[in-house]
Amino acid sequence: MPLVRIDLIRGKSVEFRKTLGEIVYQAMREVINVPADDKFQIFTEHAAEELNVADNYLGNAYSKDIVLIQVTMNAGRTVEMKKAFFKKIADDIHAQLHLRRDDVVINLVEVVKENWSFGGGIAQYAE
Repeated sequence: MPLVRIDLIRGKSVEFRKTLGEIVYQAMREVINVPADDKFQIFTEHAAEELNVADNYLGNAYSKDIVLIQVTMNAGRTVEMKKAFFKKIADDIHAQLHLRRDDVVINLVEVVKENWSFGGGIAQYAE
């Protein structure tokens, strides 16, 4: 169960946010083998002054269109899968939403399976 948190500057349309979420979901399905219907996403919009981000870092220059994506998921994907996942998201956001690739910042948080409860107070993945 990846839990996706997406932070962006306030003002994008509902369609923009829906497409953004679908891009991340499809990349999870196609690249890191997330099962169908495993979609839990939280969008948070911020006033421009509420994001305190450097103008550039590690060769990337950021604009007011920066999107911060954090995915909490089970540990176990290879480095190659993670790289492909990052690239697919940045490429698809650029192609479909016309954002600069530099403005797509992604962070993965890996946890062990028993740290999830899908409801009912039950740790469904605990062995």
